[in-house]
Amino acid sequence: MEQEQGAAAIVGMGTALPAYKVDQEEAAERLARAAAGQAEADRWVRRLFRQSAVRTRYTCEPSFLRDSERCDFLPGTPQHRVPTTAMRGQLYREHALPLAAAAAKRAMDDAGVRSEDITHLLAVSCTGLHIPGIDAELVRALELRPDVERLPLYFLGCAAGLKAIGIAGELVRHDPAAKALVVCVELCTLHVQPAGERHELVAAAMFGDGAAACVVGAADDALPAGGTFRLGAKRSVLLPDGADAMTWTVGNTGFELFLSPRIPELLGLYAGAELERLGVYAPGVDLWAVHPGGRAILDTVQSLWGLSGEQLAASRTVLRNYGNLSSATILFVLDQLRRDLSENGGLRHGEAGVAMAFGPGLTVELLQIRFEAPKGAVR
Repeated sequence: MEQEQGAAAIVGMGTALPAYKVDQEEAAERLARAAAGQAEADRWVRRLFRQSAVRTRYTCEPSFLRDSERCDFLPGTPQHRVPTTAMRGQLYREHALPLAAAAAKRAMDDAGVRSEDITHLLAVSCTGLHIPGIDAELVRALELRPDVERLPLYFLGCAAGLKAIGIAGELVRHDPAAKALVVCVELCTLHVQPAGERHELVAAAMFGDGAAACVVGAADDALPAGGTFRLGAKRSVLLPDGADAMTWTVGNTGFELFLSPRIPELLGLYAGAELERLGVYAPGVDLWAVHPGGRAILDTVQSLWGLSGEQLAASRTVLRNYGNLSSATILFVLDQLRRDLSENGGLRHGEAGVAMAFGPGLTVELLQIRFEAPKGAVR
């Protein structure tokens, strides 16, 4: 990857989680009790939770920590008590902004930039939608300039966080004075469905809430203490045969997710060629920041490119500790990878890598990265 003068880099990162931590084993027991008597749910719930590779997640909705009969999001809830889309949307409005603002402030502090320095705001979410949107709300909450260029990216699913970083990199390459703030916030647990069908249980077993942000600026700016990632070429592509593999539609009781069990297979068939079209060849890639869409996806990626456990450690750590946070997940992975690299005292400085995420379509987002350790840490 070229390191041309004035290239773009992630110069600061920050994450935020809601207050309520969900233990996966306890959640499985609550859901199993709620689904008692529903044959499909009874058959799958414990197996799905056990095989998910998730240990803990976070939610903005405290009722998920209550006994099953006191949580209106679970199977067995009487229809008149199931939260409507409007009710879930109101919860999103209450909780999304504080979480997004907290992550954004941490990213700006990490980058050492002030609110007035931000020239572009890319606000990302697919778990809530209202007008004025989270982008306009963040301008006021963060006291950004009123003429900051706002680029909302809504309803692009799990791939949207990496797409936003790629767009921010292009903006900075065209204007090295630009500072682009990417903010992703997802409240996935608000859309847990009470029907108890298998595809709905997959979502209930895997997704969590959280926010993550990063500042993209000129690569020759001062590096944060934890180091950063220089951004290279990017590629976005719709894979064949995947139009219906991942869908996210608006229903009467929230947004309804469908994830085909063929997603890992499709990635195995087509993703390798797309990485090569980006100019990246697996034997030469040291760093892998892979969106942990699920355990099977990570297993497929590891097998496809012959990766070691260490190379996917950041992705598996995020999946284990937070679950799938949709668009915010890839920023959690990059933040975890940066911590892992920084702990090695800068010895990983200059190593090349790739970030990848997957979304509806079936979309694959790819972005070349290179870790830059703080100058004082390089040996």
